Amino acid sequence: MRLGIDLGGTKIEAIALDDSGATLCRLRIPAPRDDYDATLRAIAGLVAAVEAETGERGTVGVGMPGTLSPATGSVKNANSTWLNGRPFDRDLAATVGRPVRCVNDANCLAVSEAVDGAGAGHRIVFAVILGTGVGGGIALDGQAHIGANALGGEWGHNPLPWPGAEELPGAACFCGRHGCIETWVSGTGLADDHRRVTGQDIAGPQIVAGAEAGDADSEATFRRYEDRLARSLASVVNLLDPDVIVLGGGMSNVDRIYRTVPSLLARYVFGRDIATPLRKAMHGDSSGVRGAAWLWPAPPGNRP
Repeated sequence: MRLGIDLGGTKIEAIALDDSGATLCRLRIPAPRDDYDATLRAIAGLVAAVEAETGERGTVGVGMPGTLSPATGSVKNANSTWLNGRPFDRDLAATVGRPVRCVNDANCLAVSEAVDGAGAGHRIVFAVILGTGVGGGIALDGQAHIGANALGGEWGHNPLPWPGAEELPGAACFCGRHGCIETWVSGTGLADDHRRVTGQDIAGPQIVAGAEAGDADSEATFRRYEDRLARSLASVVNLLDPDVIVLGGGMSNVDRIYRTVPSLLARYVFGRDIATPLRKAMHGDSSGVRGAAWLWPAPPGNRP
């Protein structure tokens, strides 16, 4: 049995999978905020609850905000700031009484979709989280590519490619720079762009609904969003050339993206010729927690 934990800012979810990928149990609790020790205890309680319900002991994988620094062994870049600077994997292993594997939540999305999702059967999968922020993860042969600096896939903190004069210097990003991809193609970035151009302070889902209803301002905003997303993904194709790109997060549920962005990609990739499919995450909101479970691969012959 493989236990996956999705450590979010507002909730912690646990899933148990058997070797075939079938769900044995799934539980969710509110996440403690601003309390590191309470976070460890909450995860340990979830592990115990899942094992009590299934009657089995499992491996533990965790999808987390931020990542573990290879240099220090402690968490860095987490928006759940109470994790930063702490040896989270070692402390959690001591709390649950077994080894744990912890990677960035976007890498968990990539692993999940590579193993038995929208990227199954492909060797190189680039996965994107388009939510409140923007994350990216890479799976190579079904396993997370972390990188020497634990930054594999962090495309959201590169600058928006080929910016126009009206896009410079770009909005301030929490990372300390301006004009990061995250500030443009996140759901928050969509709403911020609409407010700057129109003066209307409405959320991303309302902008999408307005575009679908024929509102000219919303349609113009979403067309700018699609073009920026295409530019951003083209830079990934030019560098990594993945076999498939999989989208997760709230913005991934906007179906028109899969009709419009692939043709826009061809404008920006080197040579203007692209065959890379753009797909919605098959497992939806469950993909990250499933990928955390798959951080412990199934034995040969048992993998989906």
